[in-house]
Amino acid sequence: MRIFDGAQVFTTEVGGRELSIETGILAAQAGGAVTVRYGDTVLLATATMSKELRPGLNFFPLTVEFEEKLYAAGRIPGSFFRREGRPTEQAILLSRLVDRPLRPLFPKGMRNETQVIVTALAIDGENLLDPLAIIAGSAALHISDIPWGGPIAASMIGFVDGEFIVNPTNAQMANSSLELVAAGTSDNILMVEAGANEFPEDMMLEALKLAHDSMQPVIHLIEEMRAAVGKPKAEVTYFVPTAEFQAQVAALAEAKISDLLAAGLDKHALKDSLSEIRSEVEEAIFDDERPVEGPTPDFGEAMDAVIREATRRRILKDGLRPDGRDTTTIRPIRIQVGKVPRVHGSGLFMRGETHVLTIATLGTPGDAQRLDTLQPEEEKRYIHHYNFPPFSTGEAYPLRGPKRREIGHGALAERALVPVIPEDFPYTLRLVSEVVSSNGSTSMASVCGSTLALMDAGVPITAPVAGIAMGLVQDMETGDYKVLSDIQGLEDALGDMDFKVAGTAHGITALQMDLKIKGLDFQILREALEQARVGRLHILEKMLEAIPEPRPYLSPYAPRILTLHIDPEKIGKLIGPGGKTIRSLQETFMVKIDVEEDGTVYISGDGVGAEQALDEVSRMMENVEIGRIYTGTVVRVEPYGVFVNILPGVDGMVHISQLADYRVDKVEDVVKLGDELTAMVIDVDPSGKVRMSRQAVLEGWSVEDARSRDRGGSGGGPRRGGGDRGDRGDRGGDRRGSDRRGGDRDRGDRGGRNRY
Repeated sequence: MRIFDGAQVFTTEVGGRELSIETGILAAQAGGAVTVRYGDTVLLATATMSKELRPGLNFFPLTVEFEEKLYAAGRIPGSFFRREGRPTEQAILLSRLVDRPLRPLFPKGMRNETQVIVTALAIDGENLLDPLAIIAGSAALHISDIPWGGPIAASMIGFVDGEFIVNPTNAQMANSSLELVAAGTSDNILMVEAGANEFPEDMMLEALKLAHDSMQPVIHLIEEMRAAVGKPKAEVTYFVPTAEFQAQVAALAEAKISDLLAAGLDKHALKDSLSEIRSEVEEAIFDDERPVEGPTPDFGEAMDAVIREATRRRILKDGLRPDGRDTTTIRPIRIQVGKVPRVHGSGLFMRGETHVLTIATLGTPGDAQRLDTLQPEEEKRYIHHYNFPPFSTGEAYPLRGPKRREIGHGALAERALVPVIPEDFPYTLRLVSEVVSSNGSTSMASVCGSTLALMDAGVPITAPVAGIAMGLVQDMETGDYKVLSDIQGLEDALGDMDFKVAGTAHGITALQMDLKIKGLDFQILREALEQARVGRLHILEKMLEAIPEPRPYLSPYAPRILTLHIDPEKIGKLIGPGGKTIRSLQETFMVKIDVEEDGTVYISGDGVGAEQALDEVSRMMENVEIGRIYTGTVVRVEPYGVFVNILPGVDGMVHISQLADYRVDKVEDVVKLGDELTAMVIDVDPSGKVRMSRQAVLEGWSVEDARSRDRGGSGGGPRRGGGDRGDRGDRGGDRRGSDRRGGDRDRGDRGGRNRY
């Protein structure tokens, strides 16, 4: 630790760069406050707990927020009000990322309102925010007066040129085939979020081990901070049933629940039967005159504990789950593609009582989503939205837009499918997964449904992707455990792990893990990854039975896009002053034209119009070739010559002396405005001005002959009849006429240069 201007600063090294955590200056009235600096990226994190309890609260009111301040990147928000409004999708995802490893470490039964806020103060565009935000939240909580079982730390792992990299920079991440963020304690991993380009399971496990090792210096640093500046932890009331009351509920309910679980009922039948048992037990307890000592008993908590223990005991002892499956069996799968008419693609994936309908829509590059965030990306052309309506669980409640969970599940499915979308596929893709029936694993069902919808739409994905949700039941006293494949809702609620794995037959494309216990042994993690791989291959087999490959054609209702690459230096020419040229093209051919910075041009519209627009843009981008003969329209007539439009936006000048194979006294004697004229390009100067010769075409001259004649030299090109007209003029005749011809020619040259 070092003291600097009244602040206590603690430093360590991570990924070859210094990470510092400072406290003592900013947010002094918060329960705990730190600023984390890595490079020139600085985050402020605060953790505060309310001492007052809200009446009637029966859950732990923890909120974790990431405040995305655009001033951190030296930018002004693009909204009308020029200030930050509701959190962006990226801010919500980062808030969830921080929340997930922090939440399991709070004491059970805590009811004090607790808030963790991470604010971006400075962003250097080089260091990624994800692990830093988790570290900041952990440090603020650990030195605060809030009861918490940390500390934790986090690190990001990339894979570039065959090497793992700890906390890669943005530039390195652009070339990485892995983006893994992991958080954990000194003993084990707590949370994982990863995207990968078909990464093998053994390499993913290696990356997780590296992530855990690399976060240890930060965990030690936060422990050092706690010892030096940490506040005493506050005394709070924990709302948990007494041991006596818990035993009383268990004595009345345990046998009934065990019998009910053995019946293998479906979701709603099991839920209704459990409700009946709850009512019976509650009536028996509270009609009983025996006094209950201690705090007011929480009957709901006690009953949930009995259901949890009965379910877990049956799984651990007999290897049987609430619906009668063993630990590895996947629920029955049914699939339909092309379910919805008129849309560009659709896939209905049904796994047990979980049904997800995904709709694919193909748009133009201009439909890409613009991003106004602290992340380096400015837009994205693959968008995945996930909706979880109340009817999917047989409930009714107000619709208030997507919740954080829905945004998170949509982002996970998006991450899973991005690696199989061809980079040169020119369309913007929007996938919407509608959960129409839910009993667990809906996020992974949305991955499967989205693969089906993309294939039905004719999108040439490189490989189909399937997803599976894994669970864990572990006895922390004996160490016995069971890894569960394809968990359903009850197993998710009562288990110790939610482990989602998506990928192709070749490897993992997305991974997300959350633990409700304090850590996960790597041997269990290895087993879970292998069991997930086997389950994923089974699901892929069922999907390929329904649609073995993407359809060979796009939906007839999807727009058609033609692609052209032009010189980036010519983008301004295509767009024109104030966008005039590109607007004219779009209106003329009834198409939409999008231009990328690298010179890629996308033309979308009906087949004929798009083809015509493509031809026109190609002609506009052509370079004028010296010696090539062009036929164009006369667009301007001057006394010294004419201007001929030979390419879109390109006019060439034919001097009066080059209009014919005889002397021309007046331009209009040969050509008029609007006539077609064929001429050879004889010169293009550095500024782009084009000089042409019709005489060269009529006489069959070479470029050199035409240039010589254009300069007024006597060595002009060969003439029909074997003579040289310039030589004949020198031999005699009216010298004044000859001088006039020369003078006229000279004035014409000067006029052409000045005017063009």
